Amino acid sequence: MIGEISDQGGQGHARPCDIGDGEALSKLIEDVVSDHGRLDILVNNAGITRDGLLLRMSDEDFDDVIRVNLRSCMVACRAAARPMMRAKYGRIINIGSVSGITGNPGQANYATAKAGLIGLTKTIAKELGPKGVTANVIAPGFIQTDMTEVLGDMIKNEVVPRIPLRRIGQPEDIAAATSYLASEQAGYVTGQVLVVDGGMAS
Repeated sequence: MIGEISDQGGQGHARPCDIGDGEALSKLIEDVVSDHGRLDILVNNAGITRDGLLLRMSDEDFDDVIRVNLRSCMVACRAAARPMMRAKYGRIINIGSVSGITGNPGQANYATAKAGLIGLTKTIAKELGPKGVTANVIAPGFIQTDMTEVLGDMIKNEVVPRIPLRRIGQPEDIAAATSYLASEQAGYVTGQVLVVDGGMAS
């Protein structure tokens, strides 16, 4: 990733962090602002799954997913809000899921976290909008990632026929949506959920 950025004439820096550790995550964002003097765009994209049917789901599996997929986003948004408000400019983009809109069997924890992310983002949009900061959610459908790669061909064969575009989404589809919401062209878009799922949840 860093090499690709360099190849295109940019500069990239990787900073490892356990996003489940709120203090460490806040400090990471504060350090970025300190090093660069500003923070224009925040994309919350990390997440985990601990799938299981509700009757078999442990409190630990529920709490772990909420902590990483929802609470860490709140912590990151809170830390980013201060420098963005000072600059009177900012783009916050939270990566949700269609599971947070439709629900999904076996994912009570994941769907809850992603639904909560929508409420969090809409609230942030209202609170920070007067300071020139936008906040939006991208809700991907079935996307080809390391997380979905472990699923067998049988599941993929069952999912694809339910997608009107008849294909699994690619990371580039989500990158394009993210690029738009981070751009100047999206300056009047805030508090929205952009569903990128090939029509599956429509």
